[in-house]
Amino acid sequence: MAGNEWINGYLEAILHSGGAVVAEERRTPAPAVDVGLKLGDHFSPTRYFVEEVVTSVDETDLYRTWIKVVATRNVKERSSRLENMCWRIWHLARKKKQIEWEDLQRLANRRSEIEEGRRDARDEMSEELSEGEKGDTVGEMLQTETKKRLQRNASDLHLWSEENKEKKLYIVLISLHGLVRGENMELGRDSDTGGQVKYVVELAKALSMMPGVYRVDLFTRQIAAPDVDWSYGEPTEMLTTGAYDADGNELGESAGAYIIRIPFGPRDSYLKKELLWPYIQEFVDGALAHILNMSRVLGEQVSGGKPVWPYVIHGHYADAGDSAALLSGALNVPMVLTGHSLGRNKLEQLLKQGRQSKADINATYRIMRRIEAEELSLDAAELVITSTKQEIEEQWGLYDGFDVKLERVLRARVRRGVNCHGRYMPRMAVIPPGMDFSNVVVQEEQAEAEGDLAAIIASDGGAPKSIPAIWSEVMRFFTNPHKPMILALSRPDPKKNITTLLKAFGECRPLRDLANLTLIMGNRDDIDEMSSGNASVLITVLKLIDKYDLYGLVAYPKHHKQSDVPEIYRLAAKTKGVFINPALVEPFGLTLIEAAAHGLPMVATKNGGPVDIQQALNNGLLIDPHDQKAIANALLKLVADKNLWGECQRNGWRNIHLFSWPEHCRMYLTRVAACRMRHPLWQTDTPTAPDDEDVESLGDSLMDVHESALLLSIDDKISIKNGSADLHGNAEYPDQVNRILSKIKKQVIPQEFQSGTLKPREGASGNIQTKYPLLRRRRRLFVISLDCYNEKGVPEKKMAQLIQEIFRAVRSDQQLSRISGFAMATAMPLTETLNLLKLGRIAATDFDALICSSGSAVYYPGAAQSIDGDGNIQADRDYAAHIDYRWAYDGEKRTIEKLMNSDGSENAVEDLAACNPHCISFLINDPTKAKPVDELRQKLRMRGLRCHLMYCRNSTRLHVVPLLASRSQALRYLFVRWGLSVMNMYVFLGEGGDTDHEELIAGSHKTVIMRGAVERGPDLLLRTAGSYQKEDIVPGESPLIIYTKPGVKSEEIMKTLREASKASSGL
Repeated sequence: MAGNEWINGYLEAILHSGGAVVAEERRTPAPAVDVGLKLGDHFSPTRYFVEEVVTSVDETDLYRTWIKVVATRNVKERSSRLENMCWRIWHLARKKKQIEWEDLQRLANRRSEIEEGRRDARDEMSEELSEGEKGDTVGEMLQTETKKRLQRNASDLHLWSEENKEKKLYIVLISLHGLVRGENMELGRDSDTGGQVKYVVELAKALSMMPGVYRVDLFTRQIAAPDVDWSYGEPTEMLTTGAYDADGNELGESAGAYIIRIPFGPRDSYLKKELLWPYIQEFVDGALAHILNMSRVLGEQVSGGKPVWPYVIHGHYADAGDSAALLSGALNVPMVLTGHSLGRNKLEQLLKQGRQSKADINATYRIMRRIEAEELSLDAAELVITSTKQEIEEQWGLYDGFDVKLERVLRARVRRGVNCHGRYMPRMAVIPPGMDFSNVVVQEEQAEAEGDLAAIIASDGGAPKSIPAIWSEVMRFFTNPHKPMILALSRPDPKKNITTLLKAFGECRPLRDLANLTLIMGNRDDIDEMSSGNASVLITVLKLIDKYDLYGLVAYPKHHKQSDVPEIYRLAAKTKGVFINPALVEPFGLTLIEAAAHGLPMVATKNGGPVDIQQALNNGLLIDPHDQKAIANALLKLVADKNLWGECQRNGWRNIHLFSWPEHCRMYLTRVAACRMRHPLWQTDTPTAPDDEDVESLGDSLMDVHESALLLSIDDKISIKNGSADLHGNAEYPDQVNRILSKIKKQVIPQEFQSGTLKPREGASGNIQTKYPLLRRRRRLFVISLDCYNEKGVPEKKMAQLIQEIFRAVRSDQQLSRISGFAMATAMPLTETLNLLKLGRIAATDFDALICSSGSAVYYPGAAQSIDGDGNIQADRDYAAHIDYRWAYDGEKRTIEKLMNSDGSENAVEDLAACNPHCISFLINDPTKAKPVDELRQKLRMRGLRCHLMYCRNSTRLHVVPLLASRSQALRYLFVRWGLSVMNMYVFLGEGGDTDHEELIAGSHKTVIMRGAVERGPDLLLRTAGSYQKEDIVPGESPLIIYTKPGVKSEEIMKTLREASKASSGL
């Protein structure tokens, strides 16, 4: 009931006066009123009030009740129903007030937190300023920076041009939800298949045609559901071919733009976007596999065998942004984000309507998971592309991870070379979406005569000329089709404000006399089969047409094809019509640009993107979407004034090039080129280096050792002296045997990593070291990530026992053992991990990799390159460089100490023994007083700090690691670095664990949950009340997640592994 406060007051007066007032109203004659709402000869304010509320408020249940009231003939029963309805509305009004009060409290708390974050950032950063720079950091520096911002932007950016045509760039775009294909797009089929689908497809095509761009992949979901077309199940679809460049030179066979469909989630179901969240990590693993393969293919074609990594990974919408953040972190390449529609803005709008509580909204839209995905995207993004300035200030400004003032200050400090203490805000760039004008014929110099349409449709009685079918479909509604057409094109969504437009048209007699109205409201077969919101709008439209007797003046066709839309614009232009977008808020307004390209002046909402479009095109008028009179006056002005109409048409044609796809892509590539370019830092040829050829085969050569030993034991002519073999004239084996013996002699590991209690698996390295990790030769990897700790955070003995049982299970299958390796992922530092293995009499070299300190360090116990001159195992330096992005040890440490101990206590104390260069470890003295992860993360984001937080070891430790580090991301690093696919990994977990436990469950690996293995965990410290839930991260049912029975033994584990393999074989 927003905007109708007088109704609330009137209702309260009626209720306060009681039934006597209503009875008095029935006895007392009322003055004549236009609405004609009378019971007998008397005006009924109660009924008038109810109808006003029902008409003004989009409440489906109220509308249905009103229908019943109208259908009731008995006066007493009708009065009773009216009274009941008044009470229902009064209850809604109270609920709305309660929600508004809670919203005000929440906003006040948020403003306070933002100011506190800015103050902390200013206080810390001011320490590094010179005396001349000190002062109001968020004031004086900002004022100085703003003066030269435009000049600096112009000088810093070098526009993308033909000079870059020698580049061979690979660009990845991601748009997950909806139905995505290159031709015959089903736009408007559902709320997920709209303008974003068209935008990303056209962006992919346009980018592939730019100089220097070799290939563009648009990733989306593969759908093989019976209720959608088969084409959405095709793994690959070519959008454009890149066989030849602009100069006619032949390109490689992989050039061009393609749609790549990755299967994730239920294979036979088309899911709406709110249900895709638990399957995001599964998509990431599938997309990562494709990108790695394509990088190698492109390397062979254009880079002499060196992989061509993506130039940028661009996520569209929150779900794709979350995916792009994980992919860019795994590959160490830049990420770009386009939000399209933002969760926080939608939440604010829904709360203001007062119809749903925050909990109800979250249950319907998974809005908190969406918001967290957008925050995570801001954490990782180098660049955020927006359509308008309003989107930056009024929408992204609502997020913890972006502050307009702090972003400008940080940018100024970077330019001055002043330390930012690890604080970072992503750069925002306004780049209006592009449009395809190839099918638009601009006739700027040939103004069409008013009789042009009449000549085309031959209204004089002659044979009609050939006209598009959609024209006939529209014009059949009109008594006089020659009048100017007011055109509105949108979904029948309450936010699009179609009913207000119809009221404005119906109540303005001059406008009705001068023009017709065409409403293109998507496609429909049966209103009863539509969603309640869309159906309610359509029913209201039909009621208003009847109320104002607009038959012959309003067209509302049921069906149209996407290819009909340009013809609809052309018809409106030929009638000297006007295009209108009366939406309450319009993020951008692609239809306004399309209409301008076809010669239509516009009337558009002043809320959102149309403001920037009008400034660029100057081809229409802006209106308040809540003001019916303003809407009618603007339309009437353009329709009645032909000179103004012609001027707006010419202005639109003159400036429309600013919104072309080539212009958009040129600015896009210019902005991306200004980002900090990143790519994997290691030497990708190390696994196949020539000097490693012999060492590489050592692991598999252990079978040769056994075979040679057998030969030596049978043939007594062979003797071994000083590590070499003498075969006494047998020349067939000396080189092989001597080479193996030489390796055994040289590659002996330090004693502290040895243990002979467990029999080495066949094909394993045992005490033998290889130059590089054997991970690159494994076909299976069993990852043990069991978080078994007591109340003091000390690992329990059963952790080692479970590791031994898993070893026994895998080694019980000789064939599986030969192709498999083991890894351990733990929150413990390396020293404690080795001590645990030593207590369990387990050799460290039984593991191909140790992921320690919550994913902040990776070790390879069996690789020679990991052992220094003193025999100490060293962390993977490539991984350390990989996760160093946006990491500031000192800044993170100071801020978290302050936040954790804000009450003056010392509940969090640095644990120096567990720290490493990429892990800050805090001892938690009292877990009940610790702040939840999402609360800490929110406060850090407000201060411009980005990291990964997790409580671990039974809530006794808080680990702070870099943004790109975690146990789950470390597994993807092993995939990228050593080629062992995540899909071939088995991850062993307990039912609970550290706060990153949920991240390890989801994905395309097989997850084995060991019941009863982990009895304690810091789950309660992960989220606050009202945040997203576990079911938004972890799939409820998945063939990739298998549970063991309690009391796990090796036999049960092996049985479970076979079940997991069998269940996932059909995927």
